[in-house]
Amino acid sequence: MPRLRRAHRPAAFLLDTRSLALYRIGLGLLLVADAIFRGPDVAIMLGPDGVFPLDALARFHGTVTLWSVAYLHDSAAWSGAVVAIEGLAGISLALGWQTRLATIVGWVALVSLIRRASPAVNAGDVWLACQMFWAMFLPLAARWSVDASRRRATVPVAAAPTAACSVATVAVVLQLVAVYLGAGLSKCNADWFTGDAIPHALSVHDHGTPLGMMLSGFPWLTRPLQWLVIAGEVVLPLLLLARPTPRVRLGLFVVFTLFHLAIWLSMTVGFFPMVGVVAWLPLLPSTVWALTDTQFENERIKTLSQPASWLCAGAGAIAACAFLIQLPPWRQERLPLPLAMAVNLTALHQQWAMFGGVPSREQWVYTRAILADGSEVDLLRDGRPVERDLPAGGFTSLHHHRWHNLFWHLAKPGAEVFAEPAARALAMEWNLRHGPDRQVSSLEIHFGIKPSGANAVVRDYLYASWPPRSPAGAGNLERLLDSIPRDGGER
Repeated sequence: MPRLRRAHRPAAFLLDTRSLALYRIGLGLLLVADAIFRGPDVAIMLGPDGVFPLDALARFHGTVTLWSVAYLHDSAAWSGAVVAIEGLAGISLALGWQTRLATIVGWVALVSLIRRASPAVNAGDVWLACQMFWAMFLPLAARWSVDASRRRATVPVAAAPTAACSVATVAVVLQLVAVYLGAGLSKCNADWFTGDAIPHALSVHDHGTPLGMMLSGFPWLTRPLQWLVIAGEVVLPLLLLARPTPRVRLGLFVVFTLFHLAIWLSMTVGFFPMVGVVAWLPLLPSTVWALTDTQFENERIKTLSQPASWLCAGAGAIAACAFLIQLPPWRQERLPLPLAMAVNLTALHQQWAMFGGVPSREQWVYTRAILADGSEVDLLRDGRPVERDLPAGGFTSLHHHRWHNLFWHLAKPGAEVFAEPAARALAMEWNLRHGPDRQVSSLEIHFGIKPSGANAVVRDYLYASWPPRSPAGAGNLERLLDSIPRDGGER
């Protein structure tokens, strides 16, 4: 039986229920923030006339095991309802009201939205989905919750659990270790060993912010920082298993919180930094909350029922197998079919090769729209004049990180099914907001690439156009699509 008995409760997997309560609040707020962020783009990102029509998604995914309740009805109204459900589940989770149900509903809504707009997803979205899965098995409502307040009428406060140790707490800790270990090992390659990976990644024409772009100009800082990042991601999280003392836990929490805040300030990676900070909250030791260092074995430990333990252990085995198979240096791009189906059904995607490959180049996207009044503008940048080479602000000049993710992934194999829908959706969305003289007559989406080097030549690739090219092949769009280099790294 996978339940952990009292004699075999390693300190690495003992979590204080006050830390879990803070974790619950953090997860709930992330769901609310995600729902608010998605709201304005429901029609263009999640609607039938948007960038991701369901028939194109079906061809892109190629499997029915990638379930989503957002597929049940092809309308912007239904997608908006799923977004609203996610936000309401987040509020309920943060308050600790109907906590278990709110966690389940929040997980289902989050996974559904991720898959409804999967090419616009980054590692932070997937990591949050994994955390929500394990959270369904944790006693998140034991402290500081509406549910706990209700129980006080029938259960003495002294009888409430003060710590948790179960298969679920093991999964939460190992998931945290796996994310950093996978990211660190994936960086053990020439891109990072040459000392240029961080400067390239911090460019606004990759994933950098203006601050990151400025920092990329100081090689005396970025070169040693690369080695610190690799060593820190590979070694430090393992201390959670090797030496899980309160001081080590608290020290790691501080170090990685600062690490994620630095990422937030220097890179455009969406909610990933905040998801990372929240992921460390369960590891806060009891000494943070108590004046005395109470030993766990003298506390009231919350475990799981036998059916829940088996279910959680089975999901953990699926996640562990997926992680090990895709771990460098023997990483396989495709999982065995039965394992891939199990990963899809549980939404426990375990590819954590974040920024493992950072090509030595700058890249960008722009649109060339001809309006009815004859002007030429870039729709992605609110109608400012078209800049074909290194547009000012790079990806930071797009509306937000999901648009960045979208156009980062559209140049990958298989994503050409979204070329025509993307062009059409951008043109129609612009036309809805502008008068007759500013309507889009024609639109082209272009990718630009500039390899590193003083004499490098900028390459410009046409990705999509609207209205669609003629059946006779005017413009020979297919040839141009085939010429796009589709070797972008995992993000």
